[in-house]
Formats: sequence, structure tokens, C-alpha cells
Amino acid sequence: MPDGYGSDMAVSDPLFLDKTNPELWNSIGKFSAQVAKSYRAAGISDRTAELINLRVSQINGCAYCLDLHTRKALATGETMQRIVLLSTWDECGGHFDEFECAVLAIAEATTDLPSPEERIAAVASARLLLNDEQVAAIQWIAVAMNAFNRISILSRHPVKEKELGQGTAK
Repeated sequence: MPDGYGSDMAVSDPLFLDKTNPELWNSIGKFSAQVAKSYRAAGISDRTAELINLRVSQINGCAYCLDLHTRKALATGETMQRIVLLSTWDECGGHFDEFECAVLAIAEATTDLPSPEERIAAVASARLLLNDEQVAAIQWIAVAMNAFNRISILSRHPVKEKELGQGTAK
């Protein structure tokens, strides 16, 4: 095999994107920090941001991110009941307030990318409750989480067994 090709790993072993190119991984970490700064400036709480991260990760089926952000959500004061009900947020009246429903609708539209009409309707409806800075911040949170989901899914990041109260470091 030509120099620079192949490795000592089996071709079926996970290829951790974060480990193969740490500079890009650090860049997306910096991007994520800027997104956090932006959503906080828009008045979006860390608790709400974690609901977005969880819902996006549910839609994308990212086990690693679901595990990580469940821990982070609990650390922000989120309840296990609401985390369990999150995938049905629009069917469990009273558990999510009007603001959170608008936030989750935007997060879903950003992740699912439904038809333009559906996306426009989701954002227009949310703009009845949220200002433009908040709508943009919510979309950026979802965009960032979608990127992290894809990195973790493609890398096959393992979910290690541990108690829910243990660790949130990535």
C-alpha cells in the first residue's frame, strides 16, 4: 500500500473524527462556545438550550449526544419526566410552556428541514412569541447540535455505562 494510506486499525473499527483532526474538532468547539454566548445574550437559558440539544439528538438518533445532554439537562435543573416526554412535547399539554413549544418547533424544523412552507410556518408561528434574536439563536443551537450529532454518529462514539448523576465532560 502506498505510504500514507491505511492504518493499524481494522477497516471496521470506528474512525473518530475528533481524534483524526483535532484542529477541526477544536474549531467546532469554539463555534459551539460562540453559539452559547449568542443564545445567552438573546435571553435563552442553558436549560432551554439543553432541551433543544436533546430534541435534535432524538431526531437524529445520536445515542452519545442523548446520553451527554441528558446529564447536562439534569444539571441545569431539568426533570427526568420532561426529558422522557420530550419526543412527544406537542402531545403532553402542560408539561412544556408556550415559549418552550415555540423553541422546540423551531429546533425540529431546523433539524428535519421540512418543506419551505412548513419551515416558514414554524418560524412565523414562533415569532409571535419570540424576537428575531431568539429565533436566530435557537436555529444556531440546532445547527451546532446537528453538526455534533453527525460527528458522533459517524465516529461511532461509544456510550459508556454510568449512573445518570456522573460526569458531563465530553
